[in-house]
Amino acid sequence: MIRNALGKTFRFLGYTVQYGCIAHCAFEYLGGVVVCSGPSMEPTIQNSDIVFSENLSRHFYCIRKGDIVIVKSPNDPKSNICKRVIGLEGDKVCTSNPSDFLKSHSYVPKGHVWLEGDNLGNSTDSRCYGPVPYGLIRGRICFKIWPLNDFGSLRASPNGHRFLDD
Repeated sequence: MIRNALGKTFRFLGYTVQYGCIAHCAFEYLGGVVVCSGPSMEPTIQNSDIVFSENLSRHFYCIRKGDIVIVKSPNDPKSNICKRVIGLEGDKVCTSNPSDFLKSHSYVPKGHVWLEGDNLGNSTDSRCYGPVPYGLIRGRICFKIWPLNDFGSLRASPNGHRFLDD
């Protein structure tokens, strides 16, 4: 009887570890569901919107300008942030706020990206902490899941004029 109970317990633990490893690999390498919080990506992504983030693009260096990405926060490595890629390595970017009279520009260094929120007036982004290492990118947002009336692909950047093509 005890032997039978121990056998069932170990089988259960074995299956739990197996499926746990499969789930970990799926969420780490394929993608997952993310709940976004904060106003920095409004109007594209509202507070409490649920999106799907795929993680393969970061592994294959397929991140492009205009993509919305999930990134480990440069200010707090325990949290993730959601921002739009404005510039890739070697790109010239506007480093000043839209309200600044004098505009300043810089080049994104090798191995980094320039990130900004769509809500420029209420976003802590690369304008505050500078270029972000590519290695901090966790995934690229593909589409919005919730709310259902907004299900589907994401809107283009309301700040398209910030993309420089020099």
